[in-house]
Amino acid sequence: MSIKVAVAARNVGKIYGAGAAAVNALGDVSIDIQQGEFFTLLGPSGCGKTTLLRCIAGFETPTSGTILLSGRDITHTPPSARPVNTVFQSYALFPHLTVADNVGFGLKMQGKSRSEVASTVARVLDLVKLEAFADRLPAQMSGGQQQRVALARALAPAPEVLLLDEPLSALDLKLRKEMQSELKRLQTETGITFVFVTHDQEEALTMSNRIAVMSAGELLQVGTPRDIYDRPVNRFVADFIGETNFLVGEVDGTAVRIASGERLDVPLNGQTGRVTLAIRPEQIKIGTVPGGLAATVTDATYLGTDTHYALALSDGSALVARVQSRTGDDFAVGDTVGVTVDASAVQVLKE
Repeated sequence: MSIKVAVAARNVGKIYGAGAAAVNALGDVSIDIQQGEFFTLLGPSGCGKTTLLRCIAGFETPTSGTILLSGRDITHTPPSARPVNTVFQSYALFPHLTVADNVGFGLKMQGKSRSEVASTVARVLDLVKLEAFADRLPAQMSGGQQQRVALARALAPAPEVLLLDEPLSALDLKLRKEMQSELKRLQTETGITFVFVTHDQEEALTMSNRIAVMSAGELLQVGTPRDIYDRPVNRFVADFIGETNFLVGEVDGTAVRIASGERLDVPLNGQTGRVTLAIRPEQIKIGTVPGGLAATVTDATYLGTDTHYALALSDGSALVARVQSRTGDDFAVGDTVGVTVDASAVQVLKE
């Protein structure tokens, strides 16, 4: 079955200002977003993710390159003429209109009949589980409920693509978790392509079919959550997605010699010279039996299911190990332990 592309960016660049004051917000970004997927643009503030989203929405015009929607060039098409809706961080609901009138506003602007508006509003309010709140005003609802109204309003015209610009950042932790599940459910049930912008790695890993990691206006890696987490292409991606240990060393034959002087057998894939080893904390095993790297426990934090151990190698290099908590298997500060890790779990990154 052929994969259909919902949104494509082709060599998109965006520069704000001119001369010495010019800011290169996007630099030659090319990306394909598939129909019906939950696609996330992830990166720190200022990385260009929101600028790219605004170019897709039509709120910004690229300085260079092309935006395609289902193969159609929409680079210079005004936002109102694009079958794309956007949910913003601020809900932007009309305070004087009821929930039903907020949701139906866009449909009325499209000239839909009263009966069609009513049936569509009822359907999408049922979809976001707010059918009992149709006659309430936004001020009478919680933040999470208002966010659902904003989602219902954006979904009502059945857009080809729904853009979401950090829509959960204003919610507290519990509500944010609930809305993550709700967003994924809505995307699955509607089949609409969702393009989600966030700086929250957990949100991206939890909800996405694929993730694009961005930094300084550049696209660094695109892949599934597992691809991004297990096989980062460089140190920035490895460091930004989850917690990671880094050990710097030199390729020595078929192994890497780290600063402590010990050699680690890892998959080199032809790499030579100076490299960085990326090791996830949950991949590290520690024990009292000699073997592997000798380390000293410098801190231990019990977190219920897991215990986090801060370790120091003989040269002072720091590691963090995340170990499943088990009765009688605890280590104390000052204990000397042996550190091992499966070679296949180590990512070798070029310095």
